[in-house]
Amino acid sequence: MFHWFEQRPFFFAVLVFVFVAFAGIIEIIPDFAKQSRPTVGTKPYSVLELAGRQVYIKDSCNACHSQLIRPFKSETDRYGMYSLSGEYAYDRPFLWGSKRTGPDLMRVGNYRTTDWHENHMMDPASVVPGTVMPAYPHQFENIVDLDTAYAEAYTVKTVFATPYDQDLDGDGKVDVELGEYATAVAKAKADAALIAADMKNKAVKDAVANGQIPEIVALIAYLNSLK
Repeated sequence: MFHWFEQRPFFFAVLVFVFVAFAGIIEIIPDFAKQSRPTVGTKPYSVLELAGRQVYIKDSCNACHSQLIRPFKSETDRYGMYSLSGEYAYDRPFLWGSKRTGPDLMRVGNYRTTDWHENHMMDPASVVPGTVMPAYPHQFENIVDLDTAYAEAYTVKTVFATPYDQDLDGDGKVDVELGEYATAVAKAKADAALIAADMKNKAVKDAVANGQIPEIVALIAYLNSLK
């Protein structure tokens, strides 16, 4: 049988391909699936954080910032623990990025504060001299679209079984509440009030007090969640 295959290179190549493909399926796919499961502590984004993530994408923050720390000492010394596959379990789409005009933001929530982000987005050069990052004053005026944020959360919950309204850590409490639309919006506004309390911009504070959420508040909520 093997002599027959050796005399016929095409069929021999097909046989080799089948064996290699089968070995890959057996060895690679199960391990890949295992590594892609949510890591301990990874939770779905809240509605406010999703709204901020949508602002992050809309304003193309991912064009200049990555969210992927590679397992090199030069990167872990600067940005922290290297990224794990399971940390992106609830990211749709992934925001790994392809270049770094600015620093990686995978764990920016560990070392930047709400106050820092507020000043940085309004006047980047005031906190990072020499930066090429533009200012984003429109984020202090534009109001986020909570309807779209809730729709995204509801969609990933029903289509991808994202674990909203569940107890993930076994403490008897819901970790990330979604619920009905009115409940989710009320929760987002309450979360926004906590962010605004640490900000100095009066217009932003007034907007949140009046039940509106400026883009900057949602963006900061998202950035603070990156840890």
